[in-house]
Amino acid sequence: MEYQLYFENALNASRTLCRLDQLAVNEILKDLANHVKLFAEDILFANDLDLKRMSAEDPKYDRLKLTRERLNDIAQEILNVAQLESPLAEVMEANTLPNGLHLSKIRVPLGVIGVIYEARPNVTLDVFSLCFKTGNVAVLKGGSDAEFSNQALIKIIHQVLLKHSVDIHVAVLLPSEREATAALLNATGFVDVLIPRGSQALINYVREHSNVPVIETGAGIVHTYFDLSGDKEKGKAIIFNAKTRRVSVCNALDCLLIHTERLDDLYTLIAPLAAKSVQIYADPEAFEALEDLYPESLLYHSSPEDFGTEFLDYKMAIKTVSSLEDALSHIALYSSKHSEAIIAEDENQLLTFLNVVDAAAVYANASTAFTDGGQFGLGAEIGISTQKLHARGPMGLKELTSYKWVVRGNGQIR
Repeated sequence: MEYQLYFENALNASRTLCRLDQLAVNEILKDLANHVKLFAEDILFANDLDLKRMSAEDPKYDRLKLTRERLNDIAQEILNVAQLESPLAEVMEANTLPNGLHLSKIRVPLGVIGVIYEARPNVTLDVFSLCFKTGNVAVLKGGSDAEFSNQALIKIIHQVLLKHSVDIHVAVLLPSEREATAALLNATGFVDVLIPRGSQALINYVREHSNVPVIETGAGIVHTYFDLSGDKEKGKAIIFNAKTRRVSVCNALDCLLIHTERLDDLYTLIAPLAAKSVQIYADPEAFEALEDLYPESLLYHSSPEDFGTEFLDYKMAIKTVSSLEDALSHIALYSSKHSEAIIAEDENQLLTFLNVVDAAAVYANASTAFTDGGQFGLGAEIGISTQKLHARGPMGLKELTSYKWVVRGNGQIR
């Protein structure tokens, strides 16, 4: 019953958001960005309590860790959202029927959005800012790993909302215990959509157990195919960036596919990874090409489970393929449909890859690290949707809306 009160408060708060004009919304978001910087020490203190409970060797440690620089970046993302044009009330279509009825298809909020996430406290602020900008209530269920951080952040959000006389229940943080997750999965009639952000295991669990509609986001098993026609210098830079820019994020490279006739270039392509101590899990052909070149302590024979794994760590698999079709088949078998890339100079190879690969973001001669709402010009993102219904790819403002038909008449009856 205590969980139902959270959901009832959220539903009631959602009816008040439509009365806020965008000028007020933007001022509140700007004030929140200032508060994040103003109370940085409090946030970092809470975050340190969480970090002390997790091993620094855990792949989730980097996701959990907040720094002053990261908080400044988060604050800037909130400001970016405030500056974006709101999609609400956009007239998507309009028509007047022969009987005089005027129809308008109007963009509106989804309503109450539940987000289940793991050790990523930045999600608390990202989700709130995007939801608030689009007139949605955010019901947040963070993991126990980030409990203190999330509590500190929701306290700051509520302080800002109270300052501006806005119902604090437009941002609800559920308790971190597992029972709260079960309650959220069954909050039909209160929550309009659920968005899980985290591991494939979390996403699968939510999809399989939720009675609330789900938008799948997050898990990225990411491949880059280096074609027979690939440029070696481009490939070296792209592979290094995609793998090492930030290993704990969902757009990081997990598996390099290389054409068998380019194996002589494999060491050149991945040599920079050694400076970051990236462990390589290579198939027999790739292992032979790297043996005595790549550091022995970082080179391993691959096993079947290395393919189709989201490493979230300084680890990468390498698979040798005999053709583009071979690469496409491997990707189709193991992809999570997040981000996939090809490095090639042959335009026909590029077009085939871009047309055939089934993923939310498909790249030609560029790093998959760009799969991000901010990089796509959407402001902060609520997640990367890997499904096809409603939204796909980085979910920005428009992806957090639905629409309704507004019908104006003058006494017409049927």
